[in-house]
Amino acid sequence: MIRTTALLVTATLLVAACGDDSTTEPPLTAIPTVTAISPANAATGVARNVAVTATFSEPMASATVITSFTVRAGLVNVPGVVTYVGNIATFVPTATLASNTLFTATVSTAAEDMQGDALATARTWTFTTVSTSATGPAAVNLGTAANYVILAKSGVSTTGVTAITGNVGLSPAAATFITGFALSSPAGTFTTSSLVTGQVFAANYGTPTPAALTAAVLDMQTAYTNAAGRTLPDFIELGAGNINGLTLAPGLYKWGTTVSIPATLTLNGGANAVWIFQIAQNLTVGNGAIITLTGGAQAQNVFWQVAGSTTLGTTVQMKGIILSQTLVSMNTGATLIGRALAQTAVTLNASTVTNP
Repeated sequence: MIRTTALLVTATLLVAACGDDSTTEPPLTAIPTVTAISPANAATGVARNVAVTATFSEPMASATVITSFTVRAGLVNVPGVVTYVGNIATFVPTATLASNTLFTATVSTAAEDMQGDALATARTWTFTTVSTSATGPAAVNLGTAANYVILAKSGVSTTGVTAITGNVGLSPAAATFITGFALSSPAGTFTTSSLVTGQVFAANYGTPTPAALTAAVLDMQTAYTNAAGRTLPDFIELGAGNINGLTLAPGLYKWGTTVSIPATLTLNGGANAVWIFQIAQNLTVGNGAIITLTGGAQAQNVFWQVAGSTTLGTTVQMKGIILSQTLVSMNTGATLIGRALAQTAVTLNASTVTNP
């Protein structure tokens, strides 16, 4: 009897020490949530190639996220591809979104975390794309800078047999920084060159040339600032900076990177259509590349605002007004129908520049 009692006491002590497994609750897990979205809810003026994102509070089962993330215009699903990396789901439309349209993005309760816990409620938000005119943005006003096909501040140089149709201007640098043109002498208010069908102006020429050039350079800088300051771009970071082979409608395009055109680019629009390209770094057009204007588009309505330098490779066929904050360099055989307006220098090598 004493032995039986001892065994019962021992068993009771063991149960007390170890706990009763039959009543132990499993640990609670956090319910996942969407902690950030992009574009912001009710955002307006959103680019037409926007990537829509949702950030989750914890790692999710990617397959459930991919099938639960949708974007709609009204009741119609937008075709797109969803990826999930590092707690962020990204919806990339496979076609350009319509302009001035309300879209609804949703992450449904089908999205689950790695433990199988679903969102408690669906996350829904809306955004409206930029309102785009059929002809694109308003043209950039060049002011008196439009009197020059080449305008620079520190130098204009050429090697080889260059052909320029239009006026050339340089200020505040003097005529000694216009090299390779065999300028006529003596200088009056302008000089001439066998390479230029037009007149050549420098800051140290006779009155009223210095004042006219000062005004033109200021207008060039104002035009650059105007182009750079345009807001609500139709497209952002298109092609991650490589726009080779694309056909672009009129509009405002913005990049925080260098932009490259290795071989071809087509701009399609009517005679009044306008394109403004905002480029935060350099513009590089590859050897032999051709920029084509179709549908009646005009070079005078194409504006390349380049915060870095612009390089046109050999035999390039370029179109448009280049507003470059630094150098515009045209390599052997490159042609430009437009203007090279540089806040430093313009260099040419057997190049052709024609007034648009």
